[in-house]
Amino acid sequence: MAKSSSFSCTACGATFNKWSGRCDACGEWNTIVEERPLSSGPTSKSLGAKRGTSITLSDLGAVEAPPPRTESGLGELDRVLGGGLVPASATLVGGDPGIGKSTLLLQAAAHFARKGLKTIYVSGEEASAQVRMRAARLDLSDAPVQLAAETNLRDILTTLEAERPGLAIIDSIQTMWADNVDSAPGSVSQVRAAAHELTSFAKRMGVSVILVGHVTKEGQIAGPRVVEHMVDTVLYFEGERGHQFRILRAVKNRFGPADEIGVFEMTGNGLSEVLNPSALFLSERGDPSPGSVVFAGIEGTRPVLVEFQALVAPSSLSQPRRTVVGWDSGRLAMILAVLEARCGIPFAGLDVYLNVAGGMKITEPAADLAVAAALLSAREDASLPADTVVFGEISLSGALRAVSQAENRLKEAQKLGFTSAITPSGGKSAGVDGLRLTRMGDLTTFVGEVFGAG
Repeated sequence: MAKSSSFSCTACGATFNKWSGRCDACGEWNTIVEERPLSSGPTSKSLGAKRGTSITLSDLGAVEAPPPRTESGLGELDRVLGGGLVPASATLVGGDPGIGKSTLLLQAAAHFARKGLKTIYVSGEEASAQVRMRAARLDLSDAPVQLAAETNLRDILTTLEAERPGLAIIDSIQTMWADNVDSAPGSVSQVRAAAHELTSFAKRMGVSVILVGHVTKEGQIAGPRVVEHMVDTVLYFEGERGHQFRILRAVKNRFGPADEIGVFEMTGNGLSEVLNPSALFLSERGDPSPGSVVFAGIEGTRPVLVEFQALVAPSSLSQPRRTVVGWDSGRLAMILAVLEARCGIPFAGLDVYLNVAGGMKITEPAADLAVAAALLSAREDASLPADTVVFGEISLSGALRAVSQAENRLKEAQKLGFTSAITPSGGKSAGVDGLRLTRMGDLTTFVGEVFGAG
């Protein structure tokens, strides 16, 4: 029986049944190579075939102790990791260039090393002298972190196997070069091979590995998506360069909750933790103004209050602008359509600008009502009371849907001094002492009672 094989493109990772000179997926020439299957010898029924080792099976009801964790001392980082660093885990950290990934991981390496965890920091982008300069600026020169500047994957793995550290940080995976892969560093094949070798090393040797990954212009980690499937945890370091706030967000975590966030502030001495992000995001909020609405959201297990800002102005263009920062532009288009179709409030001929203050990115549908309130406030030039928070999901019929963890949202608002909240009428959430609730059943009622329009 002929052995099966497949062909893949080293530029984009697309797979094919036969070889061709040009990749149909990305259009590159001479990038398709043959990939032999893992088992290309005789089958297990053939004479003299090599048999594998029988694996141990267990019941679903078996009880195992939770994995031990090592806390870094950075509470926000430990929160996102699920309580600390797990041995033999592989973590991928992605973010825009210059956002502070190397700063964060150098600070984390220093904290782990001071806790007694043997830590090696391997930089493939900077010379050792550059890393030492950053450590001196961050006042980390005395931390017992072992440093190396290398890109050859074979040499790195040999060194790690000899040193047996508790934690190895690789900055970054796109600069690693595997000499057994015939392509340039940063290519799909090189990134996939390097990630596979480092992840396998982490599991085999019991070493925690943190990989830094570059992101594309779409905000995704560069390279094949299989890298995110290989690792145990995927973290994104987000933020705007014009703002001092940085958000560390977990999008995958096999050892803790996903969608958890940690908030940091970029200072001259590095990244400092923000223990109360709601107060920080609202710290520069002044007197009530049209288009400003406070939204009570949930990020992971943490309630966070942020300010939505909207501006509606007459447009001289045939197709008015719809500009969004920190929220989904498709969701904005839906809210505008519902306001026009269900409430009779048109936005034709008007430019619409929407911004989440502080550089925060909001993804949950519970922000629908806050966005609608900000748009109406800007359009009608009417301010909502400064002590009011808003949250709720809007359906296409104009009905307001209840959202999860409403009580936690209200408690966070009450803690920060808010005295009233506008919420959907559905749901089973109880009120909070000292907070006046106004429950709305649909968007038309909300528009009529709050803005006297509709």
